[in-house]
Amino acid sequence: MADRKVLLSEKWRIAWVFAAALVVASVFFPLPRAHADGCSDVDVVVARGTGEPGWLGDVVGNQLYGLLQDRLPASTTAYPVAYPADYSFNVGAGTADLVGHMASQAASCPGQRFVLVGYSQGAAVVHAALGTGAMAGYPGRVQLPAYLGDRIAAVLLFGDPMRAIGWTVPGEYAGRTGDWCTGGDPVCGAGWNAPAHVSYSNSFVAAANFAAVRI
Repeated sequence: MADRKVLLSEKWRIAWVFAAALVVASVFFPLPRAHADGCSDVDVVVARGTGEPGWLGDVVGNQLYGLLQDRLPASTTAYPVAYPADYSFNVGAGTADLVGHMASQAASCPGQRFVLVGYSQGAAVVHAALGTGAMAGYPGRVQLPAYLGDRIAAVLLFGDPMRAIGWTVPGEYAGRTGDWCTGGDPVCGAGWNAPAHVSYSNSFVAAANFAAVRI
């Protein structure tokens, strides 16, 4: 379809394949502390990147969540979005799980807020759920309803492929969104340095601080 071709141009498809291979070969990072059960103040919902191993993702999610636990002025839980995160690019499945999880949490925990995290293909999942224009016709996409959108404290995106084609989140989320692209990353920028796509650790403190002041 035309919308799918816009998102998955050949350039980004090749870059994602190369980057995923580097992810598999990268050194695994320690898992963050186990999250508590029940209704936390903030639920961190993480969509991992293509082929990214680990609970929340060894490249971004696990490390970032450890910092969020330390820096957010609130209790936290975390949830890994359940979707293939493979070369099928089934972003629609990611939106269905993300929205379903948030709806369930909102019903069980009326005061809970959310931090959404998306890395690489996971950033496209977050965009699609929020309703970013280029993702509107994506197959199987589930739109986040407004009542859930109001409970999002922050959106943190890394290696975002939508950034590379000039798209940003819808206006109502702009002030709550941070979008980090490492120099040379071919997925989110104009570079051709594939290892840059797995080099986001220097962005995590800024991202955690960005979220903390919005809780």
